[in-house]
Amino acid sequence: MIPEAAASGAAGPHAVHHGSELRVSPLELFFDLVFVFTVMQLGDSLAHHLDAGGLARVLVILAVIWWMYDAFIWLSNAMPPSNHRRRGLHLLGMGAFLVIALTIPHAFDGSGVAFGWAYLAIVVLHTGMFAASGVPAGPVLRMGGLNLLGGGLVTLGGYVEGRPQLVLWALAFALQFAIPRLVDLPVFRLQAPHFVERHGLVVIVAFGETVLAIGIGAGDARLTAPLLVSALLSLAVLVGLWWAYFGHGDDEHCADFLASLDDARRNRLAVRLYNLAHYFLLLGVLLTAVGAKSVVAHPADTIGTAPAAALAGGVVVFLLANAAIRGSVGLTPHTPRLIGAAAVAATVPLGTEGSALAQVAGAALVLAAVFAYEETATRGTADAADAAGSAGIADAAARNA
Repeated sequence: MIPEAAASGAAGPHAVHHGSELRVSPLELFFDLVFVFTVMQLGDSLAHHLDAGGLARVLVILAVIWWMYDAFIWLSNAMPPSNHRRRGLHLLGMGAFLVIALTIPHAFDGSGVAFGWAYLAIVVLHTGMFAASGVPAGPVLRMGGLNLLGGGLVTLGGYVEGRPQLVLWALAFALQFAIPRLVDLPVFRLQAPHFVERHGLVVIVAFGETVLAIGIGAGDARLTAPLLVSALLSLAVLVGLWWAYFGHGDDEHCADFLASLDDARRNRLAVRLYNLAHYFLLLGVLLTAVGAKSVVAHPADTIGTAPAAALAGGVVVFLLANAAIRGSVGLTPHTPRLIGAAAVAATVPLGTEGSALAQVAGAALVLAAVFAYEETATRGTADAADAAGSAGIADAAARNA
């Protein structure tokens, strides 16, 4: 468990607090920079191999990387990098993640061994640090053992290459995402505001990659009206995804909801919402970035089925994952976002038969309509609640007159 001194807000060895609340440290923000490069590498890899095989490889690579990257978010929550030794160990992890990111373009044709050994080093480092964090060691070591098994599969896959490598990495992915069902999770006092904020920052990092993709898609082309409009509409789609995640203060609600649970239930729900659902959020942003890059590169032309499906599919995956998160913490309504996801999926023919500009405009309009409706519905609900509250106060006053 986290020491009582830390839990009560005193300056203990296991926490860095501002007042009584654990805050995201500058080192954690620095650590997240390596994820910028990772997402860029994944996006470039998918853009160059935008087919079923390329998508399968990116799905598996993102899954195994995200599992251990998110594990470091859990680690910094249990054992904040508050002294030089911890900072040094986090920086070692950052270096290993950088090696992994460098290997992504050729992870399945020559760089898989380096990927595997860097990945195994991350697993060993994380397990050792978590075991020394003051959290009960038994569950940490059991989970760490399964992570080591997954890391071993990743490393072995680097030696065999080809389809066997994809199978081994997929097995590692399946094993890791099954760990919460195979062993008891470590029970400690997860600091919900810090945990939620860190994940929000990771989502922002992923959004940043989409902005870069828009710029890369434009390249050094002369600025024309179609190029300008397509870039702005691609940004509007990204704003829609940002609004879905941050626009209604959902992140604050998630933090409050998690904080209201006991330690064991909080940690189980956190795994579901952040280890698992955020994988699909990140995948959605990644696919959207790949699609937006094609849109800006060829705004007035039709685009292939693959980039059109990437743009629409990314938005759809993001909205569905976001709706699942909202539902898990009691936020409603879900129906507008589900309808919006279906409507965005229907924009694919606009890109393949009309133009890239038509598709991105359609997606942006759908998102704008969804969130405009939600704002209206939310305002109406709030007004009704205020009216009911005022009537209740008046009735109470009359009864007590």
